[in-house]
Amino acid sequence: MAEPAPALPPGRFDDRPGFRRLARILGTQADESRVVGGAVRDALAGLPVSDIDFATRLKPDEVLARLAAAGIRAVPTGLRHGTVTAILHDAPYEITTLRADVATDGRHAIVAFTDDWQADAARRDFTINALYANPATGEVWDWFGGAADLASGTVRFIGDPYVRIAEDHLRILRFFRFSARFAATLEPQGLAACAARANDLMALSRERIRDELLKLLAAPRATPVVEAMIAHGLFRPILPEVGPEAGARLAGLAAAEAAAGVAPDGLRRLAALLPPRPQLAADIGARLRLSRAASRRLGAALGWQAPVPGDPRALAHAVGGEAALDRMLLAADPRAAQWAGVLASWRAPRMPVSGKDLIAMGVAPGPDVSRLLRDVEQRWVEAGFPADRAEALALARATLGLA
Repeated sequence: MAEPAPALPPGRFDDRPGFRRLARILGTQADESRVVGGAVRDALAGLPVSDIDFATRLKPDEVLARLAAAGIRAVPTGLRHGTVTAILHDAPYEITTLRADVATDGRHAIVAFTDDWQADAARRDFTINALYANPATGEVWDWFGGAADLASGTVRFIGDPYVRIAEDHLRILRFFRFSARFAATLEPQGLAACAARANDLMALSRERIRDELLKLLAAPRATPVVEAMIAHGLFRPILPEVGPEAGARLAGLAAAEAAAGVAPDGLRRLAALLPPRPQLAADIGARLRLSRAASRRLGAALGWQAPVPGDPRALAHAVGGEAALDRMLLAADPRAAQWAGVLASWRAPRMPVSGKDLIAMGVAPGPDVSRLLRDVEQRWVEAGFPADRAEALALARATLGLA
């Protein structure tokens, strides 16, 4: 029997274009479908809702048929697991048929479709994520005390934490991510199970680890949660470079971000966890399947112990605006607040001097042109990126000793 739960605020999802129409098509009035998971959780917590997912008694082929009849684009994102994604006004809505697990191996699950709402809820990870709602009436169904846990700031596994982790090893990182967002403290039984099963993380794909880790690091209470993860050896299987001093570096960065009015950033905070050695970035980037751009940014951020020039745009010209801001924040540079807005959107201007100009000044065509042009560019950067061509040409002549 579902536990008493507060109702959703009226019209909670009505700001989403097409939401009411999709809810009618999926039969929410007849209780054929309900909004589920994070959207219900965040609505009850008074937080902004990002993605809206539906759980439904309808089989995937019926969902596809109804969407097709309504002229709504449907993407069969996971038919084996009962998931169809509807696209309305460029917004995706995941629609998943009620399921019960038949077999799991920690990475994948074999499921059977069901029409039992509670059976579907029982296979979810945490009580706060097993909340279902009728978007028209606001009624909320809660079989495992998720609403009470949300109110008390508790992230708790449904049932035995060891069983939940055995079903999907990623739940180890999800326990810490949701705790960093919603929990006042780490629930002891969940923490003990995650610590005991930390090596299970090695069986996961690097992409899943990366995505979950970066979300965790950007969460509001990431610092105390990460400190607990370090103390319990949670990073050893995936990032053994994270040492006992990493928690203090992360705390310092979080304080610097807050002082500068800068939003937390998962990649920047990953740099805080690692030793300040730029050469680590290639290995970490490969291990976590970071993009080339992210790996370059991580490498630049790991050089935060090098001094930042008087005009931080000079550093941004070399490593990019984001990475320059990363370095200032990681170094707790007091100028970060002043420069944050500039660096966040800064793009290097184009120097109004070219190799042709140097040749016109008497430099012989050949490799010396590129070398001398770099010298001119360095002087131009140090001068504050003057856009005036005459001024830039004067700098070039001075660099060549012609002034």
